[in-house]
Amino acid sequence: MTIYRVILLFLLWVPNFSSTEMLFRRTSEPQTKVVKTRTSGRDGKVLHRQKRGWMWNQFFLLEEYTGSDYQYVGKLHSDQDKGDGSLKYILSGDGAGTLFIIDEKTGDIHATRRIDREEKAFYTLRAQAINRRTLRPVEPESEFVIKIHDINDNEPTFPEEIYTASVPEMSVVGTSVVQVTATDADDPSYGNSARVIYSILQGQPYFSVEPETGIIRTALPNMNRENREQYQVVIQAKDMGGQMGGLSGTTTVNITLTDVNDNPPRFSQNTIHLRVPESSPVGTAIGSVKATDADTGKNAEIEYRIIDGDGTDMFDIITQKDTQEGILTVRKPLDYESRRLYTLKVEAENTHVDPRFYYLGPFKDTTIVKISVEDVDEPPVFSRSSYLFEVHEDIEVGTIIGTVMARDPDSASSPIRFSLDRHTDLDRIFNIHSGNGSIYTSKPLDREISQWHNLSVIAAEINNPKETTRVAVFVRILDVNDNAPQFAVFYDTFVCENARPGQLIQTISAVDKDDPLGGQKFFFSLAAVNPNFTVQDNEDNTARILTRKNGFSRHEISSYLLPVVISDNDYPIQSSTGTLTIRVCACDSQGNMQSCSAEALLLPAGLSTGALIAILLCIIILLVIVVLFAALKRQRKKEPLILSKEDIRDNIVSYNDEGGGEEDTQAFDIGTLRNPAVIEDKKLRRDIIPETLFIPRRTPSAPDNTDVRDFINERLKEHDIDPTAPPYDSLATYAYEGNDSIAESLSSLESGTTDGDQNYDYLREWGPRFNKLAEMYGGGESDKDS
Repeated sequence: MTIYRVILLFLLWVPNFSSTEMLFRRTSEPQTKVVKTRTSGRDGKVLHRQKRGWMWNQFFLLEEYTGSDYQYVGKLHSDQDKGDGSLKYILSGDGAGTLFIIDEKTGDIHATRRIDREEKAFYTLRAQAINRRTLRPVEPESEFVIKIHDINDNEPTFPEEIYTASVPEMSVVGTSVVQVTATDADDPSYGNSARVIYSILQGQPYFSVEPETGIIRTALPNMNRENREQYQVVIQAKDMGGQMGGLSGTTTVNITLTDVNDNPPRFSQNTIHLRVPESSPVGTAIGSVKATDADTGKNAEIEYRIIDGDGTDMFDIITQKDTQEGILTVRKPLDYESRRLYTLKVEAENTHVDPRFYYLGPFKDTTIVKISVEDVDEPPVFSRSSYLFEVHEDIEVGTIIGTVMARDPDSASSPIRFSLDRHTDLDRIFNIHSGNGSIYTSKPLDREISQWHNLSVIAAEINNPKETTRVAVFVRILDVNDNAPQFAVFYDTFVCENARPGQLIQTISAVDKDDPLGGQKFFFSLAAVNPNFTVQDNEDNTARILTRKNGFSRHEISSYLLPVVISDNDYPIQSSTGTLTIRVCACDSQGNMQSCSAEALLLPAGLSTGALIAILLCIIILLVIVVLFAALKRQRKKEPLILSKEDIRDNIVSYNDEGGGEEDTQAFDIGTLRNPAVIEDKKLRRDIIPETLFIPRRTPSAPDNTDVRDFINERLKEHDIDPTAPPYDSLATYAYEGNDSIAESLSSLESGTTDGDQNYDYLREWGPRFNKLAEMYGGGESDKDS
């Protein structure tokens, strides 16, 4: 037999041992052996006793342990433990290994840290003893519970720091206001740690609180809101039954006294004087009366009424809800000449009266209102408030459509002049006779353009034009059948080449701008008998287009024009002819269009023949513009820098190059001046951008006997005829010096090689300028001789 002992060390003494119950739980592990013994009871019956391998007491552990060592929980021990260390104790379950540890040799259980019961009140664990060598259990696994004992470590707390409550004023003593409830996280089943008692710290003597429930009640009778409206009450909740040493928490309750109707309305004046001009129209507000009420909200709502007086039929009073005022208005037109003073008795009464406070009433008050009528120069008065005239749209211009009448209500009876407000007749369709008020047409009417015309007629006194009156005149234009029906929409109709006689190809309908009283009714027919198509009227304002022959050929005729006559049934009868364009198309066996003529192929792309022609013209115009622009640009580039002699623009040409002398061979080729037979090439101009390369014009060289003057004239003529020649300063090279001069060469470089002596006496005949030369060359002979 195996006996399992549990040694429990209580850290907290529990006086009531009867509350401790024995817990026994089995797991699904193999059961231990059960030993049955037979004993005899007092009554001689045989008793059967079963002895279990595991028996436990419930473990108790004190929360918030503050010791430095691990807190001892209890000890597990098995009878099979011989003390030789062959058994091993294992602990599993809630907190096993972390919060609770067990000495595997001795079975001592310890708690590793401080435990808070408010976090978890009990822990369920499982214990087992196994053989350390074979690792086989010597006892089946069983569960036990460690229950945490509570201490008073939590104060009562309210869910709200500040409560808001209200109670009607004038409430009787003991009227419930609000209930506040505090909670204590401690264990309510253990001691008085969670027993809360309520008390009032602030708010007396107006309010009180029930200690057990926390219900706040009124403590004074007839608390008046008009004297004081707000109260602040502080409530304390204390645990340990309110005893000394208990923890406590507080909350604030803001209490508002709500209004009740305990104050009647009162007028501040017994008599009120008002004035009103006699010209005030009906509904005009002439003044207000107001009674004051100390209450608020609906309890202060007042209803005003006229209860007596000689003007009850001339004036009304309206209660203004937002301001609680009585607005006096004109009920009927006033006349200073008839009556000048009215007296009214006005009553103000609360609309919501509380029967509990009838003894404070009555909840109404009265005042006298005297109304004086003032004399004014009144404007004209029309005989009606508005006028309605009906006229057919086909009347002639100048026809009178109606007359308005007005009079001067004053005793002077000034004559009246009528006019139209042109802001209401911008098109000037109507006009009015200024003397008699007759309105007539000045332009033709058209109901389809405007069915109603809203005019404003002005009546003014001739003696006092500032006094004017307006009246609305509504002119309704009656319909006349003056519009012919037309096709409702544009119909894109086609017929299949394989169509059969009687086949439906289109359903048409019509619309009419007119609006006859009996409704629209249209009739459809063909303008002439057509061998290919026919029209069948459906007698519901629609018609069907049917084929009359078998088969069509789009190669022969690509489209047909079918004139359809549409007429209405009003008087006079109006009709019009609409033409349907029916294209011949190739279709499949189900009648779906596949292809039509060339024009039909373009229509799906959204372009008609006219549109294509317009696009082509635009392209041509654009090309012409481009060509003209290029020509103008080319001509502009060839224009000279100086257009004419009259051009007075400043042209500054700077010549700062002195040249390099005879040693400078880079400036120009002097050889061209010495060789007349040189073939010159056309040099490109550097002052403009060359456009085209012209073939150089080869000019035949002048014969040796040609005079230089003739050569230069020929070149000038060529440049004058040439259109590309520049008309401004340019460099032209003439590679010809001309024939020998009659004076021959003046150079003395070759004089030493001549055979004969030269006579230079003619130099003396040339004048004083050549005297030096004559002296130099004239003395040649004497030198020789010497």
